[in-house]
Amino acid sequence: MSVWTAQVLTIFPDMFPGPLGHSLAGRALADGLWDLKTVDIRDFAADKHGTVDDAPFGGGPGMVMRADVLDAALESLSAAPGPVVYLTPRGRPFDQGRAASLAAAEGATLLCGRFEGIDERIIEARGFEEISVGDFVLSGGELAAMTLIDVCVRLLPGVVGDESSLTEESFAQGLLEYPQYTRPANWGGLTVPEVLLSGHHKKIDAWRLAQAERITRERRPDLWERYVARPKQVRTLS
Repeated sequence: MSVWTAQVLTIFPDMFPGPLGHSLAGRALADGLWDLKTVDIRDFAADKHGTVDDAPFGGGPGMVMRADVLDAALESLSAAPGPVVYLTPRGRPFDQGRAASLAAAEGATLLCGRFEGIDERIIEARGFEEISVGDFVLSGGELAAMTLIDVCVRLLPGVVGDESSLTEESFAQGLLEYPQYTRPANWGGLTVPEVLLSGHHKKIDAWRLAQAERITRERRPDLWERYVARPKQVRTLS
């Protein structure tokens, strides 16, 4: 059985694995629970200078990554696991649901743009799925790709020790996560809510659900609106 594979096309392959080489993702990578491959886009430039971009037709600031160079880089791949994704601020917002579907696939091929973006024709010709990791602009797609990979890797079997914890994280059930506490029970005059010390699991579950609902309602009205539209019997953290 093949492992989940992230294939990244970038002009900065040395940026990888970066943070993905540490903590959960790093251990899982070392243990062979997932695989990471990088492709240096500059290797497919037509000139000795490794030129991958050119001035935009119609004028304007900045440079645009060339369709022919990107196509040659993609053509070099013997296989493209999962969907082919272009990380871009104009893409559809990335969320936990899309991460779960990507994690359930064989992997993903990720294109990291730079400069002013990439030639629109390569998006159309290759059928890229455009994904955004937030309403902001990064210097390039590499950090966005790392974010997407990290979110997906955490969902792979065997990566997180207690997989039941995944169901209680923010967004897993359509809610933000409830507050967490640990020892000492009294710190700087601030105490832990008594219900968490009671040992009464049903009361603890009810408190956590109420807190998750409160935080979501206050901080993310968009998530709250979707959550309250769900049938009452599925509004749970377990």
